[in-house]
Amino acid sequence: MSALSHTDPEAFAIVEREQRRQSEDIVLIASENHCSAAVLEATGSVLTDKYAEGYPHKRYYGGCEYVDEAEELALARVKELFGAEHANVQPHAGAMANMAAYAAVLTPGDRVLAMNLNHGGHLTHGGGFNFSGKLYDFAWYGVDEASHRIDYDALQQQALEFRPKLLVAGASAYPRFFDFERLRAIADSVEACFMFDMAHVAGLIAGGVHPSPLPYADIVTSTTHKTLRGPRGGLILSRAELAKSINSAVFPYMQGGPFMHQILAKAVAFGEALQPSFRAYSQQIVANAATLAANLQERGYTLLSGGTDNHLMVMDFREKDITGREAQEALESIGLVANKNLVPFDTRSPTQTSGLRLGTPASTTRGMREAEMRQISDWICDRLSAPTDEPLQGHLRSEVTALTARFPLHNAEQVAVA
Repeated sequence: MSALSHTDPEAFAIVEREQRRQSEDIVLIASENHCSAAVLEATGSVLTDKYAEGYPHKRYYGGCEYVDEAEELALARVKELFGAEHANVQPHAGAMANMAAYAAVLTPGDRVLAMNLNHGGHLTHGGGFNFSGKLYDFAWYGVDEASHRIDYDALQQQALEFRPKLLVAGASAYPRFFDFERLRAIADSVEACFMFDMAHVAGLIAGGVHPSPLPYADIVTSTTHKTLRGPRGGLILSRAELAKSINSAVFPYMQGGPFMHQILAKAVAFGEALQPSFRAYSQQIVANAATLAANLQERGYTLLSGGTDNHLMVMDFREKDITGREAQEALESIGLVANKNLVPFDTRSPTQTSGLRLGTPASTTRGMREAEMRQISDWICDRLSAPTDEPLQGHLRSEVTALTARFPLHNAEQVAVA
């Protein structure tokens, strides 16, 4: 019996229900994944008890010799993984990493040019209700209305007119590679810093199946979950000359004591990502996404930009009699968990949307491959063609459950096979 089940059965029951949900559903949310049992163990370790404000060997508390080792291990591994000159692994989340990155090179009111949230960008890239939009003067670039890809010529012109101090790239729902060399040139043309938020594609970059921004960007921020398959948290990579500014922006400007249990778990995840098996895992994520996208298109569905280069795709329902919200709810009723998403130039509200975002990191972690992607795409299309058909719902739910039983979570072979 676990300690939690003995001391707090109500809390334990919540964990059990969530474990069952994750086991019996197929997670198609592009920003979610299943971390390894080793990462979970580190997250729940005694390092959670330790206050360690400051940085290794420069702490404001005693008794930090072993958490210093944990942070140094994470730093060494993440710098090796991405070829970074400097790293900070203390941000509690990707949003906190972005807040610190802005603070390191900007003062409130400075101009920032970033990707439009409605075109696939991120809330922390200038969203009006977010700290970023309140502290800094943002303008946004977007995608071409016909191709749904970034128009770099238009972006260049916008940069020349707006003259930002910082150019930000990175997205939460953009299925194509970014042209890092062109983005660097645009930033240089207006003497701006260039920052890339790689939260969604960090694991693909680590696995060598996505171009790296490190040779081009001054600052790279990320989460440590998503495709990187670690604990929930953030990190910042930068050029060496920005190290002091970055570290000061994280602590003491933005955060107090770091979460040392999470930093140890990050170190474990970085260690896993350095293994050859992770490269194979990343390759399979991309292969699975390509298969899923191709099959959805064969069944008559439109995808933004016509497909995907990475781990995600966005279904476009503007010519279909269904909203993103209705699609999300219909699929969840059979155990396929995705999320509604705005599409560029959407006329529906953010609570309804005309799009649905799908991703393959979590299903790939379970060991699913192209054959399973073809099956999943058929289930998606069958359900969306009859979203209120209850007998069909029951039939498809049973088929999804049968498939998940063949690919259990946290099985002994997961990390090696992936």
